[in-house]
Amino acid sequence: MADARRRLTNIVGGSAGNLVEWFDWYVYAAFALYFAPVFFPKGDATAQLLNTAAVFAVGFVMRPIGAWVFGMYADHRGRKAGLSLSVSLMCLGSLMIAVAPTYSDAGLLAPAILIVARMIQGLSLGGEYGSSATYLSEMAGRERRGFWSSFQYVTLIAGQLLALALLLVLQAQLGEAGMERIGWRIAFAIGAVLAIVVFIIRRGLTETENFQKVAASGD
Repeated sequence: MADARRRLTNIVGGSAGNLVEWFDWYVYAAFALYFAPVFFPKGDATAQLLNTAAVFAVGFVMRPIGAWVFGMYADHRGRKAGLSLSVSLMCLGSLMIAVAPTYSDAGLLAPAILIVARMIQGLSLGGEYGSSATYLSEMAGRERRGFWSSFQYVTLIAGQLLALALLLVLQAQLGEAGMERIGWRIAFAIGAVLAIVVFIIRRGLTETENFQKVAASGD
């Protein structure tokens, strides 16, 4: 019973991290309308949104690179280490956007910070997907491996829905002006805080038996 409870705790910890990572990823898309004018020169609103979308695309370019790098890292340092590092990078990316200066204050430095932050988030999410999938499948056990591994996709969609729910709540509370001034920063700050919580949870996870056997064999 104790082993089953511990296994469930590990699976929940792995799944929660995946949810937060996807929440942070989708916050960018959900709140882009409000922070696009902050990071790019005033003028054509369509051009501002297109520039913001281009930065969003940069994150997608970084995702396969993150999957490759984190796959090697998790094979050498462990699944737990890979999960902890991925959520740490997502926290860093969200925090950078939350506190980034505006274009009117810092000029080109503002969009440069946005690009770097999105690259970091792309690396993180690419690494998270493979690391969490491996961790969940190895931790679940043979009997219910398919069921527990499915939570990776469940938490993916849950993260998106949570980001949209936060958007609706902040819109209702702050209004249009408040969203443009501070609302989008609150969203990214919440993502960073949630990532810190998940990091603490993941530091307490158990390493999978599969990796422990490989590490012990020296392969």
